Amino acid sequence: MRMKNKTILFRADSSATIGTGHIMRDLVLAQKYAKKGAKIIFATQELDGNINHKIDDIGFQRVIVKSNSKKELVRLINKFSVDLLVLDHYGIDYKKEKYIKEKTGVKILSFDDTYEKHYCDILLNHNVSAEKQKYKTLVPQHCKLKCGKKYTLLRDEFYKEKKKKYKKSKKYKTVFIAMGGADTANLNIKILKVLEKFSNIRVNLVTTTANKYLKELKKYCKNKKHISLYINSNKVAKLMAKSDIAIITPSVTVNEVMFMKLPFIAIQTAENQKEIVDFLRQKNYNVLEKFDAKYLQFLLSLEQKHLVCKNFQLLSKKEKKLVFRMRNDKRIRKWMYNDEPIIYKEHLAYLKSLKQKNDRVYFLVQNKKQPLGVVDLTNISQENKEAELGIYANPNLKGQGSILMQVILEYALLVLGLKKIRAHVFVDNIKAIELYKKFNFKQIDTQKLEKKKLVIMELIL
Repeated sequence: MRMKNKTILFRADSSATIGTGHIMRDLVLAQKYAKKGAKIIFATQELDGNINHKIDDIGFQRVIVKSNSKKELVRLINKFSVDLLVLDHYGIDYKKEKYIKEKTGVKILSFDDTYEKHYCDILLNHNVSAEKQKYKTLVPQHCKLKCGKKYTLLRDEFYKEKKKKYKKSKKYKTVFIAMGGADTANLNIKILKVLEKFSNIRVNLVTTTANKYLKELKKYCKNKKHISLYINSNKVAKLMAKSDIAIITPSVTVNEVMFMKLPFIAIQTAENQKEIVDFLRQKNYNVLEKFDAKYLQFLLSLEQKHLVCKNFQLLSKKEKKLVFRMRNDKRIRKWMYNDEPIIYKEHLAYLKSLKQKNDRVYFLVQNKKQPLGVVDLTNISQENKEAELGIYANPNLKGQGSILMQVILEYALLVLGLKKIRAHVFVDNIKAIELYKKFNFKQIDTQKLEKKKLVIMELIL
């Protein structure tokens, strides 16, 4: 569709409840159309905490609507002789789209993030996780699907800032925080409190006047020199470029940090973010399904080491096979209680059983390039604040033991709050015993297992 002299109507809203993401991404698309000669009109409600001023600041025409009424939209389409209707609204569904199409014949472009049914001519899911094939039965046959990284909507500032090279401090790490313009889950202050546990952190936090918790946030940040608070900033890309790591929602902001190649931790704040969360997990990014202060602290520690800890319950098929091969490697299994090879069916059954067991946790530890090994805590007792530790490194790598030990001990201390860790080690496993001693484990007893002798070691945290 040629855009010159065409009229395009955008229907979207923003508020302290809805957030600001819809309007912000629509503005990117609207500016692209405007550069091609199209006339842009926005139809928005005047909801509490809206950012409609962003539309006005750019100079686009804006009309106020009272609701998500399909009839009201039909009137606007006829009034302005609209050529293309852009819908970015959870409150306007398949039935309303079909009604509008049948009444006006207008061409419809629908945004979608969650694989809903649509009656449109163009469907746009610009999230990096978007999969075109999932829409095959959800849209009309004539619908053109625009899905994935190729269609990511980024403001011009990101392309400009990515080319620049900023000198970063060696003394401290800068954390970029963006929990949505409205921070609907009210997480900004909670995240800042976690970051205060790190002495080498500086913060760039962005939010907007749509944030109903803004007054409280300003008060918290006052006189804290390590925190820079940016409200309605037009320099988001620059702030990202100057940062070392980001804490964000799994939303369109993921597209931005990935484009800027900025390491990040994503915290899910809404159900409609689940698709992106699952995608990020499979790609081995650090993700929280909900805010957890202790787990966030643990993930920040991992990010500083450029590591990812993958719970066995979340392993991909490829990772399950990887763990299986490591576990069956004769250099690993000779130090196991059961030193016989296991079959893959048994391996999968055990992984599945972990979902019903609350007294143990297993992790595959990886850096950005390769797996480093496996760590676990079993016989976890929250009552006694103790557990048994297990660890084995990738047999094809050297010198990974200390890294793996740091990871599991931090998890035990920060996330589980344990006070005591025990390990059972074969007496002739000299390297393992030396590793435990390096981390202040003390031998407290010995034990016989059939013909083998074990050393029992203990660490008081």
